[in-house]
Amino acid sequence: MEIIKNAKMKEYSNMKVGGTAKELIFIDDKNELKEILRTRNNIFLLGNGTNTLINDGNLDISFLSLKRLKKITVEEKIENTKKEDSYDLVRVEAGLDLDDLIDFMEKNDYSGLENITGIPGSVGGLVNMNGGAYGTEIFDCIEEVEVCKNDGEIVKIKTTDLNFKYRTTEIKENKWIVISALFKFGFGFDKEASQDKKNQREVKHPLDLPNLGSTFKNPEGTFAAKLISDADLKGYRVGDVVVSPKHPNFVTNVGNATFNDVISVIEHVKEVVFEKFGVKLETEIIILK
Repeated sequence: MEIIKNAKMKEYSNMKVGGTAKELIFIDDKNELKEILRTRNNIFLLGNGTNTLINDGNLDISFLSLKRLKKITVEEKIENTKKEDSYDLVRVEAGLDLDDLIDFMEKNDYSGLENITGIPGSVGGLVNMNGGAYGTEIFDCIEEVEVCKNDGEIVKIKTTDLNFKYRTTEIKENKWIVISALFKFGFGFDKEASQDKKNQREVKHPLDLPNLGSTFKNPEGTFAAKLISDADLKGYRVGDVVVSPKHPNFVTNVGNATFNDVISVIEHVKEVVFEKFGVKLETEIIILK
């Protein structure tokens, strides 16, 4: 493992916001987790930093990264007389970027996750929160998740024995660490669908500016972006944080944003949307104070 003392977390945040951490730990082997959990009290699993807002100042936190765990292994091939009934079971480690998993699927003609192409983040981060888009969730293709529990025990849990729903899981609620996931992939990669979703993100999302992806969960029956837009909050600004005119469920850093700037924007959006429509928006991002 590698340990960086007094790590500048702004450098590891997609929002480019964050203070100085006590340490940032990169592990090279899952078995190192037990020692880390035994010897540290305040641990935060960072992932790719794509959906976590990190506080400014000095942070008495041991940040943990699994980004070096990125192996992909085909564990089993199931061949049936009909090709459409055939599938492979593929073990993917948590540190792999989703983009790299989609590339692997395309090369091997695997299907199932084309609709989530382009979501920024690691496989582990998406599994933790049951990430998804356009009607597809990552758990649609998962058979089993390997996790490290709070006492350092590493176990494999079948999806049928896990609680998960829209944008949350039992893993997230218990603060377990995702080590790997076993995917069940059928065949017939839909390149057109995958490219379409990637193009839509590039056109609709403010990818040219630091951001944390979708700020709020979609309330039942509607979209957070529509509510924010209908509340005339596009372009609302505090300091260097702006509600994106391109996609109002994104808040962007247009300069030297601070944690408090982001929080002020989020709270204002919540307040105005509730006043106008009676809807309480819930954040999808993780806020680390």
